Amino acid sequence: MAFVEVTKKDHIAVVTMNRPEALNALNKAVFTDLEVALDDVERDDEVYVVIITGAGRAFIAGADIGEMAPMNVAEGLAFSELGNRILMRVDMMEKPTIAAVNGFALGGGCEMALACDIRIASEKAKFGQPEVGLGIIPGFGGTQRMARIIGTGPAMELIYTADTIDAQRALEIGMVNHVVPADQLMDEAMKLAQKICTNAQKAIRASKLAIRRGIDCDISTAVSYEALAFATCFGTEDQKEGMQAFLEKRKEKHFKNK
Repeated sequence: MAFVEVTKKDHIAVVTMNRPEALNALNKAVFTDLEVALDDVERDDEVYVVIITGAGRAFIAGADIGEMAPMNVAEGLAFSELGNRILMRVDMMEKPTIAAVNGFALGGGCEMALACDIRIASEKAKFGQPEVGLGIIPGFGGTQRMARIIGTGPAMELIYTADTIDAQRALEIGMVNHVVPADQLMDEAMKLAQKICTNAQKAIRASKLAIRRGIDCDISTAVSYEALAFATCFGTEDQKEGMQAFLEKRKEKHFKNK
């Protein structure tokens, strides 16, 4: 793949957006490579956690304006549908996803980070949805995910003003989970991924599905879905091992992810 690199180690896949000369801007070719990368990590049973990051100074600085500028209405719709399809795959992937935001996360880059489960930001990271300054709106789920994550009012302010915020402000409003020194970003992302890897993966995936599906439902429907996901865990070997280890006061657990 020309624009996306995948490395794997200790049950963790790192998906790196690798178009640094264009600040990892998203275009059709990048989306094509990213879809191949997602296919790879989703199929690989040895991958438990996926980290998404960017090469160079940017996480993803946005969509490729040079490619978008001449688009008509039909072409704009097709591009939005393409980006939404790929980001929904990130959003609904069974495996946990961590955005390690190393620099600019603007426009489509901010939307990519919001599609991940957890966001860790370098203190040098910048976030924003500058689209209204270009005569468009966020087109890859930004109007929807941002409002769900940080609340309607803060999302509207960021989108209406096209402001860029720093990592500390993103932390204050709940857009990111952690802010760390730039030279520690990937180490901290790997530590978090490794911690997730020590737990029962079927239970983690059931938790993710319950959260993702439940957030858009009324509370009665959501807790019913949770109850079903909870019950299915009792059909796994990992539930037997986890509870037996607790009863035996064992720190070591031998999850088989079955």
